[in-house]
Amino acid sequence: MAIEMMEYANNSDNILEVYNLKKYYPISKFVLGKSRSYVKAVDDVSFSIKRGTTMGLVGESGCGKTTVGRTILRLHEVTDGKVFFEGRDLSKIPPARLRKMRPQMQMIFQDPYSSLSPRMPIGEIIGEAVKEHKIVPKSEYRAYILKVMRDCGLQPHFYYRYPHEFSGGQRQRISIARAVALKPKFIICDEPLSALDVSIQAQIINLMKDLQEQYGYTYLFISHDLSVVEYLSDTIGVMYLGSMMEMGDKKKIFANPMHPYTKALLSAVPVSNPDVKMNRIILEGDIPSPVNPPSGCKFRTRCPNAMPICAEKAPVFKEYEENHKVACHLYSQD
Repeated sequence: MAIEMMEYANNSDNILEVYNLKKYYPISKFVLGKSRSYVKAVDDVSFSIKRGTTMGLVGESGCGKTTVGRTILRLHEVTDGKVFFEGRDLSKIPPARLRKMRPQMQMIFQDPYSSLSPRMPIGEIIGEAVKEHKIVPKSEYRAYILKVMRDCGLQPHFYYRYPHEFSGGQRQRISIARAVALKPKFIICDEPLSALDVSIQAQIINLMKDLQEQYGYTYLFISHDLSVVEYLSDTIGVMYLGSMMEMGDKKKIFANPMHPYTKALLSAVPVSNPDVKMNRIILEGDIPSPVNPPSGCKFRTRCPNAMPICAEKAPVFKEYEENHKVACHLYSQD
């Protein structure tokens, strides 16, 4: 997808700036070792996040949301593009320097149980990286871990218990405590609610909001649940097949969705009023393969508004109103 040229002039209001990010995975090779085809998991994605705010990243399963988060943190190496964290290009920083920056950038994983070591009590799980990075002096270590546990709704007597002794919601609180114990500035939340019951989801959402208000964290919140994203986020990005389809202020996205894919996603959000009937937009067909995506606009094979030009040329990701960008041939491309 074509992206408007952006200058790498870092804005001090932004904690994170991503320019034309790509992550390709080779799946077959020639004899000489050159890759013949790739899975284009993330394909030319650009966005920025202001300090102390939350950006929601939404889309169907397999659209590349999680890969974006992991590539930003360089858990996967960047294929192409730039990622600036507080003005420093993470894609160019040597591993030794990057390791020192790790406490400032943390991740909360989708499955709290598989991300926690079953052989360690939670006091050690939360405090392992605190010791490694010397976040607090040894004399203050235990008191600090207990404070982090209290902040995250965990009782002090849980300190010596193991992950299997806790419920799913408590395990996610442990995962959050492990992340915030390092005093990060930026946290990537990779669908942290998808494995939890609805009532527990509400508790975790409120916990994350409280922590953000108290400590000023910046979140990239990855989810497929638009109702949760609407509550938590300040800005929203909509991804499809590795590319950004629409991005903007939360109120503008929900009040005036411009891209047909965004409209289809919003039409599936349930409403609490039984008298309100939603005009559900059903997308026909299957998601194309990221190995061989459609020419032009990637969404055209499922788009109810597809035109001949959609197959010929990729739309420009362009701002049509303040803080509202979309990539679609339904709007002027000049």
